[in-house]
Amino acid sequence: MAAPTDRRPVVVVDDVHVEYKIFATGKRPTAADSGRRMMQRRRTTRTVHALKGVSFTAYENDSIGVIGTNGSGKSTLMRAITGLTPVSQGAIYAASRPSLLGVGAALIKDLSGERNVILGGLALGMSLEEIESRYDDIVDFSGIRDYIDLPMRAYSSGMTARLKFAIATAQKHEILIVDEALAVGDQKFRNRSEERIREIRDNAGTVFLVSHSMRSIKDTCNRVVWIEKGVLMGDGPTDEVIAAYQEAQRH
Repeated sequence: MAAPTDRRPVVVVDDVHVEYKIFATGKRPTAADSGRRMMQRRRTTRTVHALKGVSFTAYENDSIGVIGTNGSGKSTLMRAITGLTPVSQGAIYAASRPSLLGVGAALIKDLSGERNVILGGLALGMSLEEIESRYDDIVDFSGIRDYIDLPMRAYSSGMTARLKFAIATAQKHEILIVDEALAVGDQKFRNRSEERIREIRDNAGTVFLVSHSMRSIKDTCNRVVWIEKGVLMGDGPTDEVIAAYQEAQRH
């Protein structure tokens, strides 16, 4: 993708490789082996090359969809950008600390939704005064006001994910990574979520949206990065890269 001259680079991913080692059980012994050996498997170590020389630059006001099949390296790339996964080779530069919003983000299930709004806001660096001023917006956005006083262990997974999204996006972000969070909730909530992402982008923010929903990406993103088996397969305008990706899935 040609580099824009009128926008500031916000994230630079430069020839990034990520490798990690995992334990494998090894191959099963053959039937000719003794019964005792049949019950044993030698533990071995395998190296997984999750990202293989990925390079691209994200600019302010970019809303970038990140696509690829399961296990392609999308989430590994996002975790590397946030610093949660170390790179084995190459480098990542960011203008500010990226914020990762994932469905797996931690909230405290024994506390009420109300208390989690306060603690989540504090964790994002908001003051109590800022949390108070944005509290009603967070609760109304999540759509769970009738349940906000209940412990979160009583919430459905969809209610929990909606509250996480509402808390995380109440704060202004220069770099926000959204990992599959729009897959939850009804169409009305997804529409609100997409509108919130566009607002962040329009306020000079940069958003990465990891999703299997091509519709959400088309409605939200001006650019798409396609990762497959750890390799950058495409980077360009949304419609062009999605068309190439879908064509590849048909073969």
